[in-house]
Amino acid sequence: MSTKLALPCLLVLAAMIGPASAAEPAPGEAPHGGIRLVGRPDAIEHPVVTLGAQGAQVYECKAAADGKLTWSFREPIATLIDSGKTVGRHYTGPNWELQDGSAVTAKVLGSTGGTESDIPWLKLEVTAHRGSGALSEVSTVQRINTHGGKLEGPCDKAGEFKSVPYSADYVFFKKG
Repeated sequence: MSTKLALPCLLVLAAMIGPASAAEPAPGEAPHGGIRLVGRPDAIEHPVVTLGAQGAQVYECKAAADGKLTWSFREPIATLIDSGKTVGRHYTGPNWELQDGSAVTAKVLGSTGGTESDIPWLKLEVTAHRGSGALSEVSTVQRINTHGGKLEGPCDKAGEFKSVPYSADYVFFKKG
Protein backbone atom coordinates (compact mmCIF):
# COMPACT_ATOMS: atom_id res chain seq x y z
CA MET A 1 0.00 0.00 0.00
CA SER A 2 1.39 3.39 -0.90
CA THR A 3 2.08 6.01 1.76
CA LYS A 4 -0.36 8.38 0.03
CA LEU A 5 -3.16 5.85 0.56
CA ALA A 6 -2.04 4.47 3.93
CA LEU A 7 -2.34 7.78 5.82
CA PRO A 8 -5.97 8.50 4.80
CA CYS A 9 -6.88 4.88 5.57
CA LEU A 10 -5.37 5.13 9.03
CA LEU A 11 -7.04 8.49 9.70
CA VAL A 12 -10.47 7.19 8.72
CA LEU A 13 -10.01 4.03 10.78
CA ALA A 14 -8.70 5.91 13.81
CA ALA A 15 -11.58 8.36 13.65
CA MET A 16 -14.14 5.57 13.42
CA ILE A 17 -12.60 3.55 16.26
CA GLY A 18 -12.07 6.50 18.59
CA PRO A 19 -10.24 6.35 21.91
CA ALA A 20 -9.76 2.80 23.18
CA SER A 21 -10.53 3.29 26.86
CA ALA A 22 -11.96 6.73 27.50
CA ALA A 23 -15.43 6.65 29.04
CA GLU A 24 -15.88 10.40 28.68
CA PRO A 25 -13.96 12.37 26.08
CA ALA A 26 -11.60 15.05 27.30
CA PRO A 27 -12.36 18.61 26.14
CA GLY A 28 -11.47 18.88 22.46
CA GLU A 29 -11.67 15.10 21.87
CA ALA A 30 -14.31 13.35 19.81
CA PRO A 31 -16.44 10.77 21.64
CA HIS A 32 -16.03 7.07 20.82
CA GLY A 33 -16.97 6.46 17.18
CA GLY A 34 -17.05 10.17 16.35
CA ILE A 35 -14.94 12.36 14.13
CA ARG A 36 -14.02 15.90 15.14
CA LEU A 37 -13.78 18.06 12.05
CA VAL A 38 -10.49 19.92 11.65
CA GLY A 39 -10.94 23.62 12.33
CA ARG A 40 -14.39 23.01 13.83
CA PRO A 41 -13.88 21.95 17.48
CA ASP A 42 -17.65 21.98 18.07
CA ALA A 43 -18.50 19.74 15.10
CA ILE A 44 -18.44 16.02 15.84
CA GLU A 45 -19.79 13.50 13.35
CA HIS A 46 -20.85 9.89 13.88
CA PRO A 47 -21.24 7.22 11.21
CA VAL A 48 -24.88 6.46 10.36
CA VAL A 49 -24.42 3.75 7.74
CA THR A 50 -21.77 2.40 5.37
CA LEU A 51 -22.99 1.16 2.00
CA GLY A 52 -21.14 -0.58 -0.79
CA ALA A 53 -21.54 0.69 -4.33
CA GLN A 54 -21.23 -1.19 -7.62
CA GLY A 55 -21.61 0.70 -10.86
CA ALA A 56 -19.85 2.84 -13.42
CA GLN A 57 -18.27 6.23 -13.78
CA VAL A 58 -19.49 7.71 -17.07
CA TYR A 59 -17.20 9.89 -19.18
CA GLU A 60 -17.88 12.05 -22.24
CA CYS A 61 -15.43 12.91 -25.02
CA LYS A 62 -15.09 16.72 -25.01
CA ALA A 63 -12.67 19.37 -26.18
CA ALA A 64 -10.31 20.53 -23.42
CA ALA A 65 -9.19 24.15 -23.00
CA ASP A 66 -6.39 23.49 -25.52
CA GLY A 67 -8.93 22.23 -28.08
CA LYS A 68 -7.80 18.58 -27.90
CA LEU A 69 -10.43 15.93 -27.33
CA THR A 70 -10.21 14.26 -23.92
CA TRP A 71 -12.38 12.17 -21.61
CA SER A 72 -14.32 14.33 -19.13
CA PHE A 73 -16.19 12.93 -16.10
CA ARG A 74 -19.96 13.19 -16.60
CA GLU A 75 -21.75 11.18 -13.89
CA PRO A 76 -21.76 8.19 -11.57
CA ILE A 77 -24.34 5.43 -11.89
CA ALA A 78 -24.29 2.88 -9.08
CA THR A 79 -26.35 0.52 -6.99
CA LEU A 80 -26.03 0.93 -3.20
CA ILE A 81 -25.70 -2.37 -1.35
CA ASP A 82 -26.05 -3.39 2.30
CA SER A 83 -25.45 -7.00 3.38
CA GLY A 84 -25.73 -8.19 -0.23
CA LYS A 85 -29.08 -6.48 -0.84
CA THR A 86 -29.83 -3.47 -3.03
CA VAL A 87 -30.92 -0.58 -0.80
CA GLY A 88 -30.63 2.42 -3.10
CA ARG A 89 -28.85 4.18 -5.92
CA HIS A 90 -26.16 6.78 -6.54
CA TYR A 91 -26.35 9.12 -9.51
CA THR A 92 -25.65 12.61 -10.93
CA GLY A 93 -25.67 15.46 -8.45
CA PRO A 94 -24.05 13.66 -6.77
CA ASN A 95 -27.13 12.12 -5.15
CA TRP A 96 -27.65 9.07 -2.94
CA GLU A 97 -31.21 7.81 -2.70
CA LEU A 98 -32.37 4.93 -0.50
CA GLN A 99 -35.44 2.72 -0.80
CA ASP A 100 -36.63 4.06 2.58
CA GLY A 101 -37.42 7.37 0.83
CA SER A 102 -34.45 9.38 2.14
CA ALA A 103 -31.96 11.07 -0.18
CA VAL A 104 -29.10 13.55 -0.06
CA THR A 105 -27.22 15.73 -2.53
CA ALA A 106 -23.64 16.76 -1.75
CA LYS A 107 -20.65 18.74 -2.98
CA VAL A 108 -16.99 17.71 -2.89
CA LEU A 109 -14.90 19.22 -0.09
CA GLY A 110 -11.70 17.31 -0.78
CA SER A 111 -10.10 14.24 -2.30
CA THR A 112 -7.13 12.00 -1.65
CA GLY A 113 -5.47 8.96 -3.13
CA GLY A 114 -6.57 7.42 -6.35
CA THR A 115 -4.28 5.46 -8.62
CA GLU A 116 -3.72 5.00 -12.32
CA SER A 117 -6.97 2.98 -12.47
CA ASP A 118 -8.81 3.87 -9.22
CA ILE A 119 -10.83 7.02 -8.64
CA PRO A 120 -9.83 9.03 -5.53
CA TRP A 121 -11.42 8.90 -2.10
CA LEU A 122 -13.72 11.88 -1.48
CA LYS A 123 -15.13 13.88 1.39
CA LEU A 124 -18.46 15.52 0.49
CA GLU A 125 -20.66 17.99 2.35
CA VAL A 126 -24.41 17.38 2.17
CA THR A 127 -26.18 20.37 0.61
CA ALA A 128 -29.77 19.07 0.42
CA HIS A 129 -32.02 16.41 2.03
CA ARG A 130 -35.19 14.79 0.69
CA GLY A 131 -37.60 12.46 2.44
CA SER A 132 -37.23 10.83 5.84
CA GLY A 133 -35.22 7.75 6.68
CA ALA A 134 -31.59 6.72 7.21
CA LEU A 135 -30.12 9.69 5.31
CA SER A 136 -32.39 12.41 6.71
CA GLU A 137 -29.82 13.69 9.24
CA VAL A 138 -26.64 13.00 7.25
CA SER A 139 -24.19 15.92 7.06
CA THR A 140 -21.11 14.38 5.41
CA VAL A 141 -20.43 11.55 2.96
CA GLN A 142 -17.05 9.87 2.44
CA ARG A 143 -16.19 7.70 -0.57
CA ILE A 144 -13.53 5.17 0.42
CA ASN A 145 -12.10 1.82 -0.73
CA THR A 146 -12.40 2.72 -4.40
CA HIS A 147 -11.59 0.23 -7.16
CA GLY A 148 -11.63 1.15 -10.85
CA GLY A 149 -13.67 3.93 -12.40
CA LYS A 150 -10.84 6.04 -13.80
CA LEU A 151 -10.50 7.01 -17.48
CA GLU A 152 -8.04 9.55 -18.79
CA GLY A 153 -6.39 10.47 -22.03
CA PRO A 154 -7.39 11.32 -25.55
CA CYS A 155 -10.56 10.23 -27.32
CA ASP A 156 -11.58 10.25 -30.98
CA LYS A 157 -15.11 11.61 -31.31
CA ALA A 158 -16.73 14.51 -29.45
CA GLY A 159 -19.98 13.46 -27.79
CA GLU A 160 -18.93 9.82 -27.41
CA PHE A 161 -19.59 8.22 -23.99
CA LYS A 162 -17.66 5.54 -22.15
CA SER A 163 -18.51 3.81 -18.86
CA VAL A 164 -15.82 2.47 -16.55
CA PRO A 165 -16.85 -0.06 -13.87
CA TYR A 166 -16.10 0.90 -10.27
CA SER A 167 -16.83 -0.09 -6.71
CA ALA A 168 -16.51 1.91 -3.51
CA ASP A 169 -17.85 2.21 0.01
CA TYR A 170 -19.84 5.29 1.02
CA VAL A 171 -19.83 6.22 4.69
CA PHE A 172 -22.64 8.57 5.76
CA PHE A 173 -22.08 10.72 8.89
CA LYS A 174 -24.35 12.92 11.00
CA LYS A 175 -23.42 15.67 13.44
CA GLY A 176 -23.85 15.36 17.16
